[in-house]
Amino acid sequence: MDKIKIGVITASDRASAGIYEDISGKAIMETMKDYLKNEFEIVYRCIPDDQKEIEKALIELCDTEKCALVVTTGGTGPAKRDVTPEATEAVCEKILPGFGELMRQVSLKYVPTAILSRQTAGIRGNSLIINLPGKPKSIRECLDAVFPAVPYCIDLIEGPYIETNEEIIKAFRPKK
Repeated sequence: MDKIKIGVITASDRASAGIYEDISGKAIMETMKDYLKNEFEIVYRCIPDDQKEIEKALIELCDTEKCALVVTTGGTGPAKRDVTPEATEAVCEKILPGFGELMRQVSLKYVPTAILSRQTAGIRGNSLIINLPGKPKSIRECLDAVFPAVPYCIDLIEGPYIETNEEIIKAFRPKK
């Protein structure tokens, strides 16, 4: 098994300024440690809620760093500074709305404000980009819901073969 690269981007004015610790980015990293059997390397960025900055980080992680998966946290709400979905849509060749639909459906079981969330997912080259909400508890709930489809999606875009720890999360691949 080759080592794979996973990009993690936290979009937060306050975390990027050091006003508070980025616990959301860490939550994604911990979840990946739980999920993946592959050896992997995290390529991490903590940046302000700025569309151009987010686009630049997404392009860098996909095109230069060659991350198979890029997971963002933050910037998916309705506030003026929440622009992560716009940045994602601007850099992707294909948008995968099913990811956001499922994440909102799962989150609505816990909070009625999940309907305000605008997270999405898309493809850039051989990379899958997934936008997650900003709360660590919501991050895990959303990843638990969508991750079974992630390894097969990455297969389809000719990325690396991802193996999951099936005691934690089982990847779904259609039988050949």
